[in-house]
Amino acid sequence: MKTLEACYEVNFSKVNFLERKTRIKDNYTLLIGPPKAGKSFLIYDYLSLEDEKSYLYIDFENFKNTQINVKDLNFFIEDNNIKILVLENFTFDFELPTCESIIITSSVRAQEKGFKTLILMPLDFEEYLLHEHKHQNTTGAFNQFLKFGNIPQLINIEEFSKEQSLQNILKLYAKNETEINILKLLFSNIDEKKSVYQLYLVMKKEYKISKDKFYEYCRKYENNLLIFFIEKYEQEKAVKKLYSYNHAFLPAISHNKKFKNEFSNMIFLELFTRYKNIYYLDNIDFYLPQNNTCILSIPFFNPFLIKNLQKKLSPLIKKYDLKEIFIISIGNTEYFTCESIDIQVLPFYEWAVL
Repeated sequence: MKTLEACYEVNFSKVNFLERKTRIKDNYTLLIGPPKAGKSFLIYDYLSLEDEKSYLYIDFENFKNTQINVKDLNFFIEDNNIKILVLENFTFDFELPTCESIIITSSVRAQEKGFKTLILMPLDFEEYLLHEHKHQNTTGAFNQFLKFGNIPQLINIEEFSKEQSLQNILKLYAKNETEINILKLLFSNIDEKKSVYQLYLVMKKEYKISKDKFYEYCRKYENNLLIFFIEKYEQEKAVKKLYSYNHAFLPAISHNKKFKNEFSNMIFLELFTRYKNIYYLDNIDFYLPQNNTCILSIPFFNPFLIKNLQKKLSPLIKKYDLKEIFIISIGNTEYFTCESIDIQVLPFYEWAVL
């Protein structure tokens, strides 16, 4: 009971919250997302608008809160007239008590009957612009976003500490050296067409690990929204493309420069927050069948590329009845046509806020 009394004393009325597009609106909400996406602060903001005596906040990652008695919890809720119960980092290892509102956070993509599932990813670029105040122009903020990624807590720390902070996030998530090495391998292959088996063969050359164990880890990371595999459209058996929940992990773990891969991953994350179905095609980075749109990632666009692009795009426009084509670049703006379709070349920082 002392544990519950201590949790009941937690007060969020003075939390300095950074505005997000995602908000908690349902009484029964399951909030999921990858590590350091901002799930806790979304809850702090939600609770800051409530009477501090109306909620009970329990974080199961806090060592002090590991021994919670279910009977005590039910009694405490009733005795103190608790309206909102928050279970952070809940592992679903006991039956939920009765309460007017229950908010659960988990790193695992799960479903709970009667709960609205809410996915929170790290900052998209538009949110980043709202939070980043050091740079007075969009291009300056974009350079920081590109270099250090989308993790909210990294915005206000000193630049020399950001790379180490990114590495520390991986260390916090990984339970052992094997997991660290697997995550490094996965993040070093973002925007690549690689099967899990191909990745396993690379891993096997340097580290002793079974195929089943490697596959198990990959499934876990995908389920926890650390990595994403996107399919080739209408070809489920084709090799999938791999992406990370933060494009900046790649330069944080490797001296090998893969700028195009990082840039494409950044575009993918913007699309992930907006579209349910994302695929790739031959010569097309991202295809959105729901609105017949395709997106190409060409960081350093050059007008000399236009003729070759028209040749590649023409058959795809006819085959997929494409209505819109965007080419995303670092800073170029250009317009040209192909098969009567206007093709826009836009800087990422313009396209991302459209």
